[in-house]
Amino acid sequence: MAKKNVVQEQSLESILWNCRNALRGTVGGNEKNRDAVMGLVFLKFAGDKFEKRREEIKAQYGDVPAFLEKPSFYLSENVFYLSETSRWSYIVMNASSDDIAVILDKAMADIEEKNKSLKGALPQNFYTTLGARSASIKGLIDEINKIDEKKFEEKDLIGRVYEYFLQVFAIDSGTSNEKGEFYTPASIVQLIAELIEPYSGRVYDPCCGSGGMFVQSVKFVERHHGNRKKISIIGQESNPDTWRLAKMNLAIRGISYDLGDRPASTFIDDRHKDVKVDFIMANPPLQSEEVAWEG
Repeated sequence: MAKKNVVQEQSLESILWNCRNALRGTVGGNEKNRDAVMGLVFLKFAGDKFEKRREEIKAQYGDVPAFLEKPSFYLSENVFYLSETSRWSYIVMNASSDDIAVILDKAMADIEEKNKSLKGALPQNFYTTLGARSASIKGLIDEINKIDEKKFEEKDLIGRVYEYFLQVFAIDSGTSNEKGEFYTPASIVQLIAELIEPYSGRVYDPCCGSGGMFVQSVKFVERHHGNRKKISIIGQESNPDTWRLAKMNLAIRGISYDLGDRPASTFIDDRHKDVKVDFIMANPPLQSEEVAWEG
């Protein structure tokens, strides 16, 4: 009797693990690996949201280019408008190209240009200077492409994926995880949100890291069936890379924010001096060299 070939479905955890390790050993440093993965994850989810909104517009107005290519039809629904060469479908189609790094850098630049709220958020001229072979980048694209909302029917797949990568890359960086430099465990942040109960008003984090406090504030409102539009997100972060991570983290979740016009230390360059807030949440950067303690 012939044996049946059983194809085992790949778990989400297995796919995320493969994404994490796709470029390991081929690029210099954990930070470069992190930014390469997080950048492509952003493109994947932004592309998925764009295509979903595109189908809604098509259903409402028909297959009319004047509507389908009108940025305001996307931005009004908190969806980033993507030019053809910035869409995930185009990137997947060209993943085997020898100049895939150039394609990715152009996509990042175009998205920032057409979506002003993303200014400074996405890595620029990054993939062409990454030092990874085109085949390795294709392997990473192929793995990220497997993160499919139709396959993994989770209520917050975007949140699940971002939390995973923020946590594992914090662990990989060692000291950043110990000091809480850009990632504070979600359980701790959730506890803080439950304690202060930010149902509405301005939520401020003076050292926001990758934006976890803000994410949990919005999740708190949603868990209690509130209106997420009733809270405003205001923060600041001194590390340029972490500041970009925070903007990407919030933007891809559809959370509006004001993180200042540039990365800067709250201690020496407060970018929100005259702003009054209702809630302050913070994981104090006690490891910062800018903080001096007197005995």
